[in-house]
Amino acid sequence: MSISQSMAGSEVSPAQVILLAVQLASKADISALETLISHNRKTLPLELTLRILLTHLPESLESVTYVPFLERLYSGVLTSVPEFQIDKYVLDDLTDAEAKKKVRKLHLLPLTWPYDPADEPLGPLVRFLVLRSLRVDENTGLITQLPALLGPFLHHSTFLRTWLISSILPLLRFNYEYHPEDTLFLTIPAFEQLDVESGVNLLLSRTGINGNGNGTTVGRDLRGLVGPWMYGGNKRKRKNSRTSSQVGLQPIAALDEGQHANEKCAGWEEVFKWIIQQAGTAWETVVEVVEQWDGPGDVDLGVYGDGTVGFEESEQQHLERRYGRSAIAAAYLISDESVEALAGVHRILTRITTLLDQDRIPTLQTAISLLSPVSGLDEKILSKDNVVYLRNGLLDEHNCLTRPGETSARLLHALIISAYLCMRVGYNFTVRRAGELVLLQEQREQKVEFNKLMRQVSNGPKGDDRYWIKLRSEILWLRSWGAEELPEGAGDTVGRGVFGQLSKAYVEAEILKLFLSNNRYTLARSIYETSPDRPLSNELLVDTTIAAAMNAYDNATNANKTRGGVKKCNDILEAFPDTLEDSLDKDQVMSLINVTHWIGEYRLVFKQGEPFKPVTLRVYGDPISIIGKILDQNPKSYAKINNLVNIGKEMVKAGLILRESNGRARKPFDYERKEQLLIAEKRVVSMCIDAALADDDFETAYSYVVTRLKDIAGPSHSRSPALEKTQSGLMAEVPPKVVDDWSWRAALQAGKYRRNAATTKPTHFGNSSGNLEIRHLEQRMECLSQALRIAPKATLQEILNAYRRCEEELESLVQQEVEQEAAWDAQGDDQQVPGGFKSTPMKQNNTVSSTSRATGAAEEAPMSLFDLSRASMARAQSGFSALSMLKGNATLDMNETGHTNSEDAGGPTTPKHAVRKRDQLKNVAVGSLASGIGWLINAPPVNTNSDESEGH
Repeated sequence: MSISQSMAGSEVSPAQVILLAVQLASKADISALETLISHNRKTLPLELTLRILLTHLPESLESVTYVPFLERLYSGVLTSVPEFQIDKYVLDDLTDAEAKKKVRKLHLLPLTWPYDPADEPLGPLVRFLVLRSLRVDENTGLITQLPALLGPFLHHSTFLRTWLISSILPLLRFNYEYHPEDTLFLTIPAFEQLDVESGVNLLLSRTGINGNGNGTTVGRDLRGLVGPWMYGGNKRKRKNSRTSSQVGLQPIAALDEGQHANEKCAGWEEVFKWIIQQAGTAWETVVEVVEQWDGPGDVDLGVYGDGTVGFEESEQQHLERRYGRSAIAAAYLISDESVEALAGVHRILTRITTLLDQDRIPTLQTAISLLSPVSGLDEKILSKDNVVYLRNGLLDEHNCLTRPGETSARLLHALIISAYLCMRVGYNFTVRRAGELVLLQEQREQKVEFNKLMRQVSNGPKGDDRYWIKLRSEILWLRSWGAEELPEGAGDTVGRGVFGQLSKAYVEAEILKLFLSNNRYTLARSIYETSPDRPLSNELLVDTTIAAAMNAYDNATNANKTRGGVKKCNDILEAFPDTLEDSLDKDQVMSLINVTHWIGEYRLVFKQGEPFKPVTLRVYGDPISIIGKILDQNPKSYAKINNLVNIGKEMVKAGLILRESNGRARKPFDYERKEQLLIAEKRVVSMCIDAALADDDFETAYSYVVTRLKDIAGPSHSRSPALEKTQSGLMAEVPPKVVDDWSWRAALQAGKYRRNAATTKPTHFGNSSGNLEIRHLEQRMECLSQALRIAPKATLQEILNAYRRCEEELESLVQQEVEQEAAWDAQGDDQQVPGGFKSTPMKQNNTVSSTSRATGAAEEAPMSLFDLSRASMARAQSGFSALSMLKGNATLDMNETGHTNSEDAGGPTTPKHAVRKRDQLKNVAVGSLASGIGWLINAPPVNTNSDESEGH
């Protein structure tokens, strides 16, 4: 039985019809339901039918199954199915009362929505579609069915279109198209409740993470996720975003379109904020954003858009400016120190200038090759006050650095080139740091960064002059940004670039040092010496060259002047022959090179195994003492005394001795130079004497005392001690200055030396005694005589004591020799002849005579030298002031006394034409002592000319 026949044959109450409709909806029998509704329009009106569908139609049912039915239901043109059998449904057992009771218990869902817009009342169908979509999402999560459900009805309601685009499309694309591996477990109501900041961060949470820098996913996400979500800027969303977005976003208040425009554009501020945040962590994402997205007007609404984005012209212009400002701000905030990141900043600037219809900027490589002057930068944008905008308030409307325009673009472009020039040579430099140097205008900070750059480029290619010429041009451009080529900057002494506060002379001097350190001597001379337009003054050129030479010297590890840093030092000095022709500094450095080379020929190790380095000479407190270390560490090196003396003198010529209080060498006066040369020789000779004695080579030490100290040694005081007490009180003279405290000590040490088993034996005797002990004592006494001549008065007693001991030993040895000679004479050679007569009286008389002669000689021995020394000391100490007036007489008396004593010593027993050996020794001892005592009374030495006295 068909439904029409059934209804005609028996009456079906409205309650039963409603229950039947509920059953059909629950079973998703859309055809039977449509037939039932078509025959019971009064019982099942549109709103009741929609409520039944909303409550009982299964949410898992595909939208395409019932959307055509909804379209016909809304239009009122329903179709019926004739073969529908009502017998399939059990309604006969229900009375009308029971049916009504069940109807009252159906609890159908109402077609009401708390967010129904007041300015656009929604009809029952639109409300049903919204509520149906929410139930499908809540119960099944099948939001993929919603576009098919809502799409056919978008032309009925603007709100429905907006709601689909802003609330469903972003979720649908995120979960099923763009990022299916990172599904958002978020319902539509929960998504709608997000504020702007949370929504932007959620939708862009996967943006750029898996990108490789070559795709288009970043722009796709902004167009297809954020764009549609921002499109639905309904009042509820505006209310949620108003508090979070306007805090700290001052540009929003600058709009003139009223509160509605403020709320409408506020959401995009969070997008701009997100872009800036990415600059510090993922600069590639920022570059992709700018290159792939044209701004808030670039929105992908899919097939659901109506061709508009909902912005007024003023709003569109404002958002474009804000987008440009955020892109420039992000360029300043990119902190990655790499050439790739810097190229990305340039791509951002290029893209923004294109979007804002500004003049096109050249490519980075073109700009680097041209290094064009930077024009159009006024004092306002280069003010120190703008430094704060590099750190805070990057999106502030008052920030002239990020304001989209020609001036800010020129500044950013200049900073990009500056940073790129630094990064290309390996010195990490960011755009932000370059901006700080330009705006702060602090010379100290610029010098620090400049020196870092120069150290980085110090190891360039050694054989390519073109590289160094270009490098010089780039460094000079970094200082001035080419301002000298502009009419307004031709006479400026201060540049505009990142090193603008440094003088051009300073920069050129550092470039010259760079050339010299990399062996570009010919290039350096062609630019700085022979060029008609010399960048440096002659004085500065000399100072810079010497500084470069000393830097090479200080970094040298080998003392050989034909290799390494010392060779480079020498080459630098030879690079400017005209400039350094008469330079004292050059002479000093050349002497330093020579002395370094000579020292390098010896083994020399300092404390803790530290080997000798050339720089040690310059920092050592007492360079002459290094010669002592050479003598200690190189056996027999004292024999090369001429070489060592030359080393000491070269140290003086190198300026290592006379220094300022800060340790730097100073220019000496002529008299100072001569004095220091003499002192150096005295010290070195004294060191060699001490070294020879330490090596038990007394013969060498003795030869140095009598041959070298005799000529160079002077008094230990600059003024005779006899003049110290001529005045007193305020008129008293200052104590005498010690000028030679080394020679007398060396002579004294030689005089104190005693022979031992390890003492080197002499190779020739000359006219001296064949007795080694007597010869050694003679040499010691001669050394002590030299010490007496030059030693200070406080040490005379010590020297005289040593002399006395030598004298006593000599007396003893002489006595032993006399006794040996007497014994030899007593024995006689003829007693050993075979056939001789042993007891001849004549021979016995001769023996007795010889013995008597020896005894008489012993009894007639001359006066002790110690007695003479003691008497002389007493006279000297009792009246030094009187002795100075008796120089000539005292000298004559001493010479006569010495001569008389010598004659008396040998007179009684020895003929004048045959002086005995012991008398020769006596004469030597007396003569040496007379020389020493003669000094005590300021008498000139015997047989010494006036020139030698004045010299010592």
